[in-house]
Amino acid sequence: MEKTTCAIAGGGPAGLMLGLLLARAGVEVVVLEKHGDFLRDFRGDTVHPSTLEVLDELGLGPRFAGLPQRRAERLSAVTDEETLLVADLRLLRGRHRYIAFVPQWDFLDLLAEEARRYPNFRLRMNCEVLGFTGSGLRYRGEDGEERTLEAVLSVAADGRGSVLRKGFPLREFGAPMDVGWFRLPRLPSDRTGPFLRVGGGGRLMVAIDRDTYWQMGYVVPKDRPVGDPEEVGAAVADLAPWLAGRIGEMGPISTLRVQVNRLERWYRPGLLCVGDAAHAMSPVFGVGINLAVQDAVAAANLLWEPLRRGRVSTRDLAAVQRRRAPATRVIQRLQVLAQRRLIAPALEGRFSPAPLKAVSRLSRVPPLGRMVVTLLAHGVRPEHVRVPEAARPSERPDG
Repeated sequence: MEKTTCAIAGGGPAGLMLGLLLARAGVEVVVLEKHGDFLRDFRGDTVHPSTLEVLDELGLGPRFAGLPQRRAERLSAVTDEETLLVADLRLLRGRHRYIAFVPQWDFLDLLAEEARRYPNFRLRMNCEVLGFTGSGLRYRGEDGEERTLEAVLSVAADGRGSVLRKGFPLREFGAPMDVGWFRLPRLPSDRTGPFLRVGGGGRLMVAIDRDTYWQMGYVVPKDRPVGDPEEVGAAVADLAPWLAGRIGEMGPISTLRVQVNRLERWYRPGLLCVGDAAHAMSPVFGVGINLAVQDAVAAANLLWEPLRRGRVSTRDLAAVQRRRAPATRVIQRLQVLAQRRLIAPALEGRFSPAPLKAVSRLSRVPPLGRMVVTLLAHGVRPEHVRVPEAARPSERPDG
């Protein structure tokens, strides 16, 4: 039987950030990731200033800046009549006045590479977590054999589909839509920056500028088929005629079934849920990665000392939920509000530009606009690294 101090299910943003921070503090950590690599297309890749500041605090800012990325300083919405500026991140204070769009696998590789510098950190790929034993994690290893990893604390950081969140009381808020993600080629002459396109007849799509291609999200009513590529392509060509000539080069469609929910309690003795395992987020505002990272930073700040002592109480775990739950509630309320006031009416063919125009007016008034983009960029309660670097890492990689 294997043993460690902290066993983490999931090598996503929350799991790897938490593993890195705890290893940095001298805690023995094992992260179990069910896949053999991080190459998943259309995973969240919207990195906000709150996460960029955490990377700066860890000395990873320059290496992150060297990753392939596209930076957006303004977010726009396009209706049949006009283009509206809905957020101007140049109003922000601080170094990072933009949102970075980075392939999630590059971001995760960066965190994993840094974490591996610490001898007390282990990342095990092709290891699927099967359940919580009460004192650790049961998982299936790369060889197909089932094993148990005993731990002082187990953490569910493996997303909304985590088997570890089963049995926890769950509060559902619903979502009126699902999203079909796909790629289209992007030309240098195209417009720049991400935008939301709202059209008549219940049509809605998101376009994210990824430099050499557009990452497109075609929004459909909840639980309805996204449609075949020909049908989706025709809708995209109607919404953005300048893309019509490239529809034949559309990539495969990947469907996201949107959820908005959260656990009423994020913990039980020996087990803590963070990130999407604790609170599944809508893609509205693109905050998923950033809330997951904030959860990880808060958990590390609050738990590294109890873990170093070899004992974590439910009071310690409750402190993590008390710290992070208010921010989660606020963001989910805003997501649900946007879904009810903008997305649902648009999908039902009764879109009104009034909410977008109101936000656009706010964005043009510096004090109010700064408040709006600060909430978007940093959230309600931004976290900062308070974990000491107690372990002795190997040499920092070049770059």
